Formats: sequence, C-alpha cells, structure tokens
Amino acid sequence: MNRIKLVVFDLSGTTVEDDNAVAKSLHRAAVEYGLEVSLEEFQQTIGTNKIHLYQYMIARNQGLPVKFEDFETYDFPELEVEALTLFDRYSVIMLDYYRQHVKAMPGAEETFRWCRANGIKVATDTGFHRNISDAIIESLAWKENGLIDLAVHVELTGGVGRPAPYMIFYAMQQLGIQSVHQVVKVGDTPADLLSGKNAGCIGNIGVLSGANSVEVLGRIAHTHLLRSVGELPGLLEQQF
Repeated sequence: MNRIKLVVFDLSGTTVEDDNAVAKSLHRAAVEYGLEVSLEEFQQTIGTNKIHLYQYMIARNQGLPVKFEDFETYDFPELEVEALTLFDRYSVIMLDYYRQHVKAMPGAEETFRWCRANGIKVATDTGFHRNISDAIIESLAWKENGLIDLAVHVELTGGVGRPAPYMIFYAMQQLGIQSVHQVVKVGDTPADLLSGKNAGCIGNIGVLSGANSVEVLGRIAHTHLLRSVGELPGLLEQQF
C-alpha cells in the first residue's frame, strides 16, 4: 500500500451521482442554440473544459477535421464568443441541477475514508469551472468533513483540462507527490482515462457508474475497469 500516495477522483459519474445530467445539460444548451449534435456525442466527450468542448463541437459542425485525442491542442479563438454563449446557458442549467440534486455516489465517501486511513491523499479533478466545482464540494462538505485533501477544477490549470494531464500534475504539486508511479487516476469518461494515460499514472482506472459503457471505456488505454468507485479499496489492496 505504501506504493500509492495519491488518488485523483473525477466528480460527476464517478464520486457524485449524475443521472447523465452533465451530458444532458450540455446537449440541452446546444439544442436550444441550434447546434446539431447528439446526446451520445456529449456523453463520450464530457470530463473536458466545457468552453473548449463547445468550441470543439462548433468546429465539428463546421466540418473541421478535429479529433478528440487532440482536444486540448486546438485553439479556435474565432469560436470563443459563440462557445461562451452556449457555456453560459449550460452553467445556468447545471447549477440549477446541482443545487437540487447533489448526492455522493454510493461507496464514494467510504472509499475516501479508506484512502485517508491508509495514508493516501485524496484529490478530485473535474472538467467543471470553479462555480460548479465549488457548488458540489461545498454542498457535500467533503473538505469540512476531512474526506478530501484538494479539489481541482480547470481554472486552476489556466483552463487547460482533460485529456491533458495538468490537473493531475497540479494535484501532485500541491500535495507533495513527486512520482506518477505513486498516483492512481479514477474516472468514468474517455477524457479521464486519456488524462491518466497522458500523465503516466501507475493506475488508470475507469468506472462504469457514469455515462459511458464498458465498450466505450474499453477502447481507451486503462489498467482496470470497475463497476463503481466502491470497489477501489479492494483493488488497491490486492494489486498495488
């Protein structure tokens, strides 16, 4: 167990119950705006910076040859105003949802406690901006109750989110972890797994409690796939 010093957990769909609300909220704002994109496309691309995601979706609608694996390498300044309009509407929808429905995923808080009891730092990371991330963390009182050490959102890394690895590196820096060989990343989206892969985490673990199936997550480089975050302590005890 001494091998693992930090676990970085995604929020919605991993440690926070979601009912696919993130993808639905993104899709609702897009449809209201007139963007031609499916709910399934958002399900497979959530976990990213949402402003960048709308820029990416608008670029796709315009026929530009963009690939999700290169998501955070693109720069579409000409699409920023349009993307911000969509993002502002999405934020209203999303915040309204979380003010009414914030609830920890079954097994999440028990897993946090187990990590802390075993000397493992706990961080959350998310594609949300500060307002939504703070609303979730404060409503669940995870910091006040000593369940997590750090909450990372995309504004802390200059807006660069997944699949880039920088939120994981930020957590490592803030918590004094020097090696990715002591870090496990856990999440329910392709973006989560790609960020863990890009960071070089020794454990890159997908969970099936969110919007994506085993077929979707299985296509992304990973070390393990679990049904839920509640299975993580047993896995760490057995294999790390």
